[in-house]
Amino acid sequence: MAQHFSVHPDNPQPRLLKQAAALLAQGGVLAVPTDSSYALACQLDDKAAADQLRRIRQVDDKHHLTLLCRDLRELSSYARVDNAQFRRLKNGTPGPFTFILEASKEVPRRVSHPQRKTIGLRVPEHPALQALLELHGAPLLATTLILPDDTEPLNDPEEILTRLDKQIAGVIDAGACPLEPTTVVDLSGDVPEVLRRGRGDPAALGL
Repeated sequence: MAQHFSVHPDNPQPRLLKQAAALLAQGGVLAVPTDSSYALACQLDDKAAADQLRRIRQVDDKHHLTLLCRDLRELSSYARVDNAQFRRLKNGTPGPFTFILEASKEVPRRVSHPQRKTIGLRVPEHPALQALLELHGAPLLATTLILPDDTEPLNDPEEILTRLDKQIAGVIDAGACPLEPTTVVDLSGDVPEVLRRGRGDPAALGL
């Protein structure tokens, strides 16, 4: 049965987030709030948990999972970033952007795109998620919480608990999130490409 952690959206209680971080350390999958929508998250180096993420979403290994990072410095150690890419990243972090970049050797091969060796990365600005990342001390592997037959991400923590009770370890309930997804920008090629327009304004990145 999934645990329910009801936290303040702006000043989340550390005691509850420590309990949630302990579930991650034990290999659990959590539903977490972000600045775009709720997401499923687990430890980066836990194959069983990553497989569970994909099972819940019913996506294969060609679907980009995303690394949630604490800051740009942490992001830069998990991706190959040149000066031009860094300037765009700096303008879009923290915020509702997901960047596709060439994965560094720090990223397990099984979680990068099998043909392109790329990975999605973002620095969220949701206070509860930032605090969880700080307690965890490393990036989390994540995917938007859209269930296979749905067209929109789940946004009600009570509904998440009801529908995923047996499949996840817990829900960090910080109330409703914006329902608009992140803007996805592919920076792995010669020319930046906006793959999906969402909450982040591409103009902020000079696109």
